[in-house]
Amino acid sequence: MARTIFQTKTSSINRATKAVAATDVSAYCPDLDTWPRSWMGLEKDLPAGEQLLACFRPFIEHLASSTLSRKTIRRHVDNLWMLGGEIIRGLHYDPSLRKMPADRLLRNVIHEDGGPLVHNGSEEQQRSFDSTCRKFHRFLTQSQR
Repeated sequence: MARTIFQTKTSSINRATKAVAATDVSAYCPDLDTWPRSWMGLEKDLPAGEQLLACFRPFIEHLASSTLSRKTIRRHVDNLWMLGGEIIRGLHYDPSLRKMPADRLLRNVIHEDGGPLVHNGSEEQQRSFDSTCRKFHRFLTQSQR
């Protein structure tokens, strides 16, 4: 009877991604500070955009310090930029939302099921966007505890 020798296979995936300091999000989004202006339609959108960015930053730092691949982190960061744009767009349709704090605006649009509909987005973009919104929702609810 022949004996079977089991050998362990090594993975060909290179996970040699350098650990990024939690505060160094520039590796994933060097233009982070320009986001509020990129979302802005009117000058009065800027304060809301800056408040949103302050809410996004801890989550981006969390992603940057995680073991997720660089590509996945970048996808989540791109989706966060879209989320900010969708929230600012919502302010134009309902001006009463401008009085609401940014963290409350966020909690009103992201849920355990996902986020708002992406304006002119494909189904694939919406799925990716919803994935990020669900992850962000979990982050926000866990950090409340």
